[in-house]
Amino acid sequence: MSTEPNTESTNFDDEDYPAYTMGRAAEMIGATPGFLRSLDEVKLISPQRSEGGHRRYSRYQLRLAARAREMVDQGTALEAACRIIILEDQLAEALRINSELRAPAELPTTADS
Repeated sequence: MSTEPNTESTNFDDEDYPAYTMGRAAEMIGATPGFLRSLDEVKLISPQRSEGGHRRYSRYQLRLAARAREMVDQGTALEAACRIIILEDQLAEALRINSELRAPAELPTTADS
């Protein structure tokens, strides 16, 4: 019996693991492979490449792509949609970091008890 962790299930639990082919990714978000290529061109997402050179997408990248498709479908220009998504993502990360940095300061000390 192997004592090594099951990396396959660990990888699929990782939202940054490039698990999806271009065709499957496009199907999942209701877009075309060309739309996904355009997101790469405008630098919203940069899929990893398999050993054969095929694009592979993560769940995180698919969330961004689905948001872009939604905004484009509502009439937002692709470049503007991608810029908005990048800024939203940066803001969410900054808020997460801010929250983490504030958390230790909010814990009561033994002197406060």
